[in-house]
Amino acid sequence: METVAELLQPVEDDLETLLSDLRSLIGAGHPILQAAAEHLFTAGGKRIRPGIVLLLARSLAQDGELSPRHRRLAEITEMIHTASLVHDDVVDEAATRRGVATVHSRFNHRVAVLAGDFLFAQASWHLANLDDLVVVKLLSRVIMDLADGEVRQGLFRYDTGQTFETYLEKSYCKTASLIANSARAAGVLSGLPEERLEALTTFGRQLGLAFQVVDDILDFTGSDQQLGKPAASDLASGYLTAPALYALEERPALGGLIEREFSEEHDLEQALELVRGSDAIARSRALAEGFASDARRAIAWLRPCASTSALLALPDVVLSRLS
Repeated sequence: METVAELLQPVEDDLETLLSDLRSLIGAGHPILQAAAEHLFTAGGKRIRPGIVLLLARSLAQDGELSPRHRRLAEITEMIHTASLVHDDVVDEAATRRGVATVHSRFNHRVAVLAGDFLFAQASWHLANLDDLVVVKLLSRVIMDLADGEVRQGLFRYDTGQTFETYLEKSYCKTASLIANSARAAGVLSGLPEERLEALTTFGRQLGLAFQVVDDILDFTGSDQQLGKPAASDLASGYLTAPALYALEERPALGGLIEREFSEEHDLEQALELVRGSDAIARSRALAEGFASDARRAIAWLRPCASTSALLALPDVVLSRLS
C-alpha cells in the first residue's frame, strides 16, 4: 500500500514551492507571529489538503500545468487548515501535535489565539485577491464551518442523547468542509460545469468523512505513537464519535459511565472495554469504507494521468491507516 507521501509524488515539487511561498506570504509581520507561523509550517504535516487541490488542478488542466491561481488556492487551503489546528490545540489544551510542541505551549495561549486569527485573516486577504466571488464564498464558508464544528463539539460533550446525524454534521464541519469546498473551488478556477463541480464536492466531502471516521476508530485502537496524542483522548474528553455512538446502541451500560463523565476510578477503562467488545469498531470501519468508495466513484471521470491515479488511490490510503 502506498503512503500519503508517495501518493503526493506528482505534486512533490509544487508542495515544496507552496511551503516557501507560505513563509513569504505570512511576511515579516510581528516577530512572535512570524515565529509561530514558521513553527507551524515546519511542524511536518502531510500537506494532504493542499496536495488534493494541486493534484486536482493538474488533473483538470489539459496540459497538466498549474495556474498561479490554483497555486494560491492550495496555499490558502493550507493556511486555513493550519489556523484551525492552532485554535483546536488551544481549545483541547494539547501540549504537542505530531510530536512537536503546540504554539500555545511554546509561546502562550494569547499568542496562539492571535496566531490562529492572523492566519485566518491572511487567508481571507489572499482569498479576496483571487478576485473570484464564487471561490471567496466557498472558502469563507469553510472558516464558518470550522468554528461551527468546534462549537458543536463542545456543546455535545458527554451527551449520550445526541444523534448520529449530529456527529456527521460536526465531522463535516471540522474535517470535510475544507476538502469539499477547496476541491470544488479548484473546479471553479478550471471553469468546470455545475455537475462536475458537484462531483468534486462529493469527492471532498466523502473523503473528509472517511478520514474523520478512521481517526475516530484509531482513538480506540491506535497507540499514542500512531495518534500523536494519548489514545482514547476523545472519549475521555466526552467527544462521542462513531464507535462510541454505535457501542451505546449495543451496550447501554456505557451511557451511565459517559453521563457521570468517567468520574470514578476505572470508568474510562471499562468504557473502552465496552466499545472494543461490541461491533462498534467493525460498524465504524464499514461506514468509513462506504464513504471512501463514494469518494472514488465521484471522480471516475477525471482524465487518466499520474495526478488522477493518485487521487483515485487516496481513499484506500486513508483506510489503510486502520490495517
